[in-house]
Amino acid sequence: MNLPRRTGLALGLSVLCLAGCGALLPRGESVAESPWRSFDEAQQTFDQIVPYQTTVEDLRKLKLDPLQNPNITLLNYSDVLRRFIPSPATNMQDLDGGVQDCIKAKSACRGYEVDQRSVKRRRYGNFWADFLNFKRKVDVVGWRFNGVILLRDGVVVYKLTGGQPAIHEHEENKNPLGPFQGIGESRLGR
Repeated sequence: MNLPRRTGLALGLSVLCLAGCGALLPRGESVAESPWRSFDEAQQTFDQIVPYQTTVEDLRKLKLDPLQNPNITLLNYSDVLRRFIPSPATNMQDLDGGVQDCIKAKSACRGYEVDQRSVKRRRYGNFWADFLNFKRKVDVVGWRFNGVILLRDGVVVYKLTGGQPAIHEHEENKNPLGPFQGIGESRLGR
């Protein structure tokens, strides 16, 4: 009677291990520290900015302070020029009035570049095919928001937003040789 009991126990454990193997696949997350949990929240914040009315103090209240939000890049006059006038063929008269005002102000012109993202990677599929490197499937979901604010003398003169409200990608890699796939490549690289 012990033999069938052990066989049943081993079979039960094997089924449990195989059934739950998908949970053993790695997961990854890349989230920029941000006051916003979604693209829409970031966009709603930017929608509150009114050119020629919103001040640096107003931006602080909206959590758009580069000293408190670690993912805001400060743009100096030179950065603004490179961004909006990439070549001498670009006619300044074709630019938005706020951009022109900022560029004309020279050293009184500065900007903020906001780049926020939240991307989660989840591997799925057959655990053993993934573990042995035969087939790897990854589901990538999230969002990415970017915005530019130009300031002249402490007042916003221009704003622009963009990004991807929804990221959803599927990655699939197949290696017919599984764990032996890269051996030849690594030997050739020496």
